[in-house]
Amino acid sequence: MPRSPLHGFSRSDTSRAEAFSDGVLAIAVTLLALGLADPPHRPGGLGHALLAQWPAYLGYLASFGYVSVIWLNHHQAFVRIRVMDRGLHAANLLLLFTTAALSFPTAVVADALRADTAGSDARVAVALYAGLAAAMCLSWVAFYHQLARRPEVLKADVEAAYVRHGRLRSWAGALAYGAAGVLGVFVTPLLAIAVFVVLPVFYFATSEGLPKGRDGGHTGERDRAPRPVG
Repeated sequence: MPRSPLHGFSRSDTSRAEAFSDGVLAIAVTLLALGLADPPHRPGGLGHALLAQWPAYLGYLASFGYVSVIWLNHHQAFVRIRVMDRGLHAANLLLLFTTAALSFPTAVVADALRADTAGSDARVAVALYAGLAAAMCLSWVAFYHQLARRPEVLKADVEAAYVRHGRLRSWAGALAYGAAGVLGVFVTPLLAIAVFVVLPVFYFATSEGLPKGRDGGHTGERDRAPRPVG
């Protein structure tokens, strides 16, 4: 596909976007850790109180895993991007907007599950988490759409299937989180939590592409070359 020239006023390097993004993702992880606190307890009851807040640990595990693979996939994207334009900046900010909000539904889910693992509040809470997580996946769809629309922002040696695989993975995540929310509401919230914990593993395993498919399943010079630092 021919690469159209970038206009000077719309072009910038990636360093500021990467630095800002790393800062936002670091803060997002820190906010998740703030949800782990010393629980109120009577003398001699600390062990029971710590065990009773297991939903907070599970929520932290699911959300930390999610933010971690977002950081990893974000890095994998930016080693392939040579310059930023306004549309790509907007897509990146949308991604950070959804990521930074993840601590909110994580805390809501933990509180609701502590009260009643099968109650209506827990069902609403997992639906809220699933909705935000799906929105985060859709923000990746927008990010990859911008890369597909403006291939000139990518480096010349990027794998031919990279953007297509990224879009497929993002749509798969949005559908999976949506389905988890439905299962959590109509079956049991704990089933949704299980999906929330497992999905980041999928994104980690496919952070460099789907199993059969960087460049049609063949390893090219781009894959053997050293990755840029940063």
